[in-house]
Amino acid sequence: MARSIQSLERAAAVLRLLAGGERRLGLSDIASTLGLAKGTAHGLLRTLQQEGFVEQDEASGRYQLGAELLRLGNSYLDVHELRARALVWSDDLARSSGEAVYLGVLHQQGVLVVHHVFRPDDSRQVLEIGAMQPLHSTAMGKILAAYDPVAHSELVDGERQAFTERTTTGLSDLEGCLELARARGWASDLEETWEGVASVAAPIHDRRRLPVGAVGVTGAVERLCENGAIRPGLIASVRDCARSVSRDLGASRF
Repeated sequence: MARSIQSLERAAAVLRLLAGGERRLGLSDIASTLGLAKGTAHGLLRTLQQEGFVEQDEASGRYQLGAELLRLGNSYLDVHELRARALVWSDDLARSSGEAVYLGVLHQQGVLVVHHVFRPDDSRQVLEIGAMQPLHSTAMGKILAAYDPVAHSELVDGERQAFTERTTTGLSDLEGCLELARARGWASDLEETWEGVASVAAPIHDRRRLPVGAVGVTGAVERLCENGAIRPGLIASVRDCARSVSRDLGASRF
């Protein structure tokens, strides 16, 4: 069994201590309660403060939990709410399209698959929940980068690998793709990530009209495309699914 990292354990203990009991605690209280030297406790608190996990009251010098923890907590809840709201609609999309459906969110300069509905046939398939997809070459990645400024920044700053001869890696060309995606309300991937595979995706918004994820259909090019382009009926189905999930999350009609 791998050994734990002591500094991480101590930082977690500090956060748990601040999460319970009194709202704010001083350095001496934290150090004595956790059995730490003041210098050690101060170093931990300073690092946690720099990362936004802890805040220090200027008047009293006492510490409390920071806003970054709230943001992370809300992100966790949003992902689970997103998945819960999308279950029925993604199942319906898989049945109507006959293809695999993916639900993804922005995570660590890529797209994290948080829900996957198998293609409704008897073929052998692998569950891809937890898999990561690139931002620059997949339909879900491009639609997130088109609507989410953070995703866009990560696409610009991140590595843009050429997976196939069709992969767009140049920044100016990608910006054109994103502008087109915003104008259309959907993005596509025609063999840009995997040979013989195409996908189409649309953005999901929450009650604040913020992009919180994307839903997409992925399958063989010959099934998803007509005359070298994604079938219009499939695009409409994916967008309808995204709108339905968005409405369930409280977004106004759009």
